Amino acid sequence: MNKPIMKWPNGEKIAVSVVVNVEEGAEASIVEGDRGMEPVDELGVFVKKPIRNYGNESNYQYGIKAGAPRVMRLLDKYKVRATWTTAALALERAPQIADYIRERGHEACAHGWRWVHQFRMDEDEEREFIRKAVASIEKTTGTRPYGWLSRYLLTDNTRRLLAEEGFKYHMDDYSDDQPFWDVAGGKPIVIMPYAVDTNDMKFWTDPALTPDQWLKYAADTFDWLYAEGEAGAPKYMSLGLHLRIIGRPGRIGAFEAFLKHVSAKPGVWMATRLEIAEHFAAQVPADTA
Repeated sequence: MNKPIMKWPNGEKIAVSVVVNVEEGAEASIVEGDRGMEPVDELGVFVKKPIRNYGNESNYQYGIKAGAPRVMRLLDKYKVRATWTTAALALERAPQIADYIRERGHEACAHGWRWVHQFRMDEDEEREFIRKAVASIEKTTGTRPYGWLSRYLLTDNTRRLLAEEGFKYHMDDYSDDQPFWDVAGGKPIVIMPYAVDTNDMKFWTDPALTPDQWLKYAADTFDWLYAEGEAGAPKYMSLGLHLRIIGRPGRIGAFEAFLKHVSAKPGVWMATRLEIAEHFAAQVPADTA
């Protein structure tokens, strides 16, 4: 398949998109009216009985209280503007993070109204879910989100609803290392593929990488894509992080080492996803993609 020819600004060889997920405080809990506890858990404790998992709730709060300041410090130190994929309710409950996003000029991307599955929703419910996320994030950060990332699964209506609600890009795709167009309900929308292999969730899930292993994999990914850019085929790298995962003292050093590795190379565009999507859209019109 022929892909459209695209170049990054100023002839940069690669674009790097750091994505910081903010889910803490918006996860499942019977306190929120959910049927049970949050199943995603570093503690490895989950039961179907509808009780609170206080341990897991505190583990999520670690991301807000201790992990976020570490991540913010490194983004500031290396002058990286990130895309924060935010569950809207999480930002409402952690206004200091919303303030940081606004004051530092980062991008707030929508990660749902809450960090819950939307695949069970009918069209009207999903539209309301999207609109609630937009209104909330605009209120907390001062800017509406233009990108969307679901919690794992989506519906046949999701992409069309996003296009109708004014979103410029959608992240629920893993099929490439560069943006591309889709048309949903007659409206074009940029697809910004995400990456699970470089995501820090790999600390939790099989093969459960150590920080050194994760760093090597992330650096190798960057180096390969950088070389493809040098050869005239510019790509972008997606690095997904979570406050409660990468923000641990035994892991945060791997993130800094990655930033050092990237910053030592010339021709790297550290950009938000919205910047990358808009640059792509300006170079590759939807009707010719």
